[in-house]
Amino acid sequence: MATEIKVGLAGFGNVGKGTYDILERNHSLIRQRAGAPISVKRVTVRNVDRVKLLVDEDVIVTNDWHDLVNDPEVNVVVEAMGGIEPAKSLILAAIDAGKHVVTANKALLAEHGNEIFSAAQAKGVNVAFEAAVAGSIPIVKALREGLAANRVSSIAGIINGTCNFILSTMRDTGRSFDDVLKEAQRLGYAEADPTFDIEGTDSAHKLMLLSAIAFGVPVDMSKVHIEGITHLEAKDIKFAEELGYRIKLLGITKYTDYGIELRVHPALVPTRRLLANVEGAMNAVVVKGDAAESSLYYGKGAGSEPTGSAVVADLIDIARTAEVAVSERPRMPTTTHNPKAKSFADFGDTVCSYYLRIPVEDKPGVLAEIARILADNKISIESLIQKEAPLEDASTEIILLTHSTREADIQRAIRTMQQLANVRGAIVLLRKEELQ
Repeated sequence: MATEIKVGLAGFGNVGKGTYDILERNHSLIRQRAGAPISVKRVTVRNVDRVKLLVDEDVIVTNDWHDLVNDPEVNVVVEAMGGIEPAKSLILAAIDAGKHVVTANKALLAEHGNEIFSAAQAKGVNVAFEAAVAGSIPIVKALREGLAANRVSSIAGIINGTCNFILSTMRDTGRSFDDVLKEAQRLGYAEADPTFDIEGTDSAHKLMLLSAIAFGVPVDMSKVHIEGITHLEAKDIKFAEELGYRIKLLGITKYTDYGIELRVHPALVPTRRLLANVEGAMNAVVVKGDAAESSLYYGKGAGSEPTGSAVVADLIDIARTAEVAVSERPRMPTTTHNPKAKSFADFGDTVCSYYLRIPVEDKPGVLAEIARILADNKISIESLIQKEAPLEDASTEIILLTHSTREADIQRAIRTMQQLANVRGAIVLLRKEELQ
């Protein structure tokens, strides 16, 4: 018989309300699947009067999160406040009180996950975080359960819906980044301050958690190379399309001979790949394992009920496993998960292919100079387009794709090319991921 779950819910914004609504609407179904009832006993929020109108009269609403920790009947705390504090203090206090925790707070886990997971393991409680990565997509469960028999070699995903909406719209309309960002804000896809999304930080938080699960490494945000999409121009999206690619903001982690890669950046993806055809605010993740090979997970990455769905799924899992001995539960993502995990890779050792857009004087010999510099750095050209110069201008642009090479080598070549007298502006570099 599963353990009855009485929830202390901290926060009643999008995630908190979505979680509560699903538990109420699907109460009987959830009880059948969990093997025991799951209900919200307490809610803590700033605006008590507003939330009292939105919950049943038997739910206790207060403005002090300590009430959740101190209530002996609450056996699971759902943290839906966001941010670092007081969320971190709440979670650690709940763990210390012997309560299980469910959270959607990827920023907190990416920054302080080692401390939180260690505390939970010592106390013999669960910290579940399916909702922290890719919303409704059950990617955490896929890695920890469905693909548990596999040695995962790589994960690559579109894990920020805001950026994917912006890039999809730029491609479809030819409009500028700034213009489409304003539309995303107007439609509610982007926050008033969209920095975390468009600079790649949100994707990096999620990627760090996925890498911790897949490879058993401790969370360490300093190891993630992060580039956002603010510098992208509509012309590069157009040129990529001409070459048979679409630009997506990808989070990529790989197990390589030179360490575990962790990188977030825009990348050219072949249009024939499923990941290239993920449109709008949707998320998708591709996982490669030695037995299952490639598998794709697709769905809504944000929103009240999609994220609430993941929170409730974690509550059901806790109900089913609360009485299981600690030694028999799935491990937390810690270094003990994979003691042979190699150290993190240096970004300069990353090997991939590249897209370069080089603004140059339209003169004989310019292309030969560029080809010589690439050859000197052991970089070979896969394909090349030279745009015809307008009659009124003596400048043009060379667009080329390279074969695979080291990041350090391409960066050295760019620094040398940038000094050429015939190069008339900043060279644009984007990475290319074939995802074979």
